Amino acid sequence: MNRRLTLAALLLGFGLATPAVAQTAPMQLSAADQSLISQVQDYLNDQKGLTANFLQVAWDGSTRTGKAWLQRPGRMRFEYDPPDPELLVAGYGVLVYHDPALNQTTYIPLGSTPLGILLADHVDLTSADVAVTAIDREPGEYDITLIRKDKAAQGTLTLVFGTNPLELRQWVVTDAQGKQTRVSLYDVLPGGPYPASLFQYSRAPATGRTKG
Repeated sequence: MNRRLTLAALLLGFGLATPAVAQTAPMQLSAADQSLISQVQDYLNDQKGLTANFLQVAWDGSTRTGKAWLQRPGRMRFEYDPPDPELLVAGYGVLVYHDPALNQTTYIPLGSTPLGILLADHVDLTSADVAVTAIDREPGEYDITLIRKDKAAQGTLTLVFGTNPLELRQWVVTDAQGKQTRVSLYDVLPGGPYPASLFQYSRAPATGRTKG
């Protein structure tokens, strides 16, 4: 797998074929933990659509920026700022990653990615498929680490929330080798519904920047 695709894979966590360094087990949730998870789920389920700028920091310290559109259920678009030509689009249950520089397009089931958890019709962080493995409470911040139960060996997703008000600020994907890709959101604005064409992959030049 080339390095550019690996960066995109870690951004969305769609499972690299590498051996796990450790198995991560679900944690026993206290009453306080369950209350926090309930608050977070209510917040996420209230988010029907948003736009945001993002900063992606890879395990090697390299950074990339761009703009994201997310719309529940199941739709997202990530456009990287020039000169990066890559595009990630999700709709109809499929994530499409296109790198025009390599003339390479990859199709991945959205349900196998961490963002599939956030874009579900109903967000449930303690479902039959998803488990909480850690909760860290820092001043002004909650960190909630998750696994997909059937893909626990492939890594974890940590959601980082601000506390006042409660809002998603960041997620961190850690792969099976312990490498992390961190995506921070800023200039977040609620929005939607967005045009369906925004979430459809086309070989035509990207038009997302003009759609707010």
